[in-house]
Amino acid sequence: MVRSEAEEELVGLQLTRGGEYALRAMMYLARVPQGEVVSLREIGREQEVPESFLAKILQTLVHAGLASSQRGARGGFCLARPADSISVREVIEAVDGPIALNGCVLWPEDCGRSERCPMHDVWVEAQGEMMRVLDGVRLAALAHEHAV
Repeated sequence: MVRSEAEEELVGLQLTRGGEYALRAMMYLARVPQGEVVSLREIGREQEVPESFLAKILQTLVHAGLASSQRGARGGFCLARPADSISVREVIEAVDGPIALNGCVLWPEDCGRSERCPMHDVWVEAQGEMMRVLDGVRLAALAHEHAV
C-alpha cells in the first residue's frame, strides 16, 4: 500500500489541534445530561474553539458515530453513545486517523528494515502500551474529573 506524503506526516507523536479540540468538545458533551443537545456556538465558546473549525470536527465525529446532531432552532450536538463507552483513542483516531509512534508499527511492509531493525520491537511494544492507555481512558471519567 502506498501512502501520500500527507498521510506519512500524520504519523507521529504529537496530537493535532483538531484532535485536541475534538477531545475538548467531546468531554464537554459528556457533561451534558442525556437527551439534551448543545449548540455549536456554546461548545465553541466554552471550549475556546473557533466555530468554523469546530463545525468540521463535530461533523467528523458525527460521521464516526461518536456524536449526534440535530438540526433546527433548538438543534445542536450530543454524544451518540454513553460517555463511558467512548475512549480517548476513538476520538483522536476519528479526527486524526491512526495513531502511531512510528510508521513501521502501522505499515511494517513499507519498511524494508522492520525485520532486522533493533528498534522495531521497541516501537511495537511502546505502541501497544500507548494504545492500552488511550483505549482505557473513557470520556465519562475525564468529563467528571476535571471541568475543561
